[in-house]
Amino acid sequence: MTMMDWNRYREQVLAGVGDFGKITPDTTRGYAMLGGAGAKTSHLDAKTRELIALACAVTLRCDGCITVHSNAASAQGATREEIAEALGVAISLNAGAALVYSTRAMDAFGALGE
Repeated sequence: MTMMDWNRYREQVLAGVGDFGKITPDTTRGYAMLGGAGAKTSHLDAKTRELIALACAVTLRCDGCITVHSNAASAQGATREEIAEALGVAISLNAGAALVYSTRAMDAFGALGE
């Protein structure tokens, strides 16, 4: 069982980006340049970049990024276990961010003089 038809959704996202690119091609070209910049350095391999992108996609809560980078990670040979480990990093990071921002909330509350 899956939550949604991710393959169909990925097609819809890519079609939407294509349509958007027809209206503002410089924006989508600029986005593509950002995405390809890391590949030019060769410091990280493509699979590692996709695992990082997938973890970031979860952190950003972007379903479009999740479906695109899941597909790309698979195409680069990522295993289910590698994806789970990368997602564990995202879970940890999100929990850490909540902890840090909890201290900020306590600080804001403390500033009320109570």
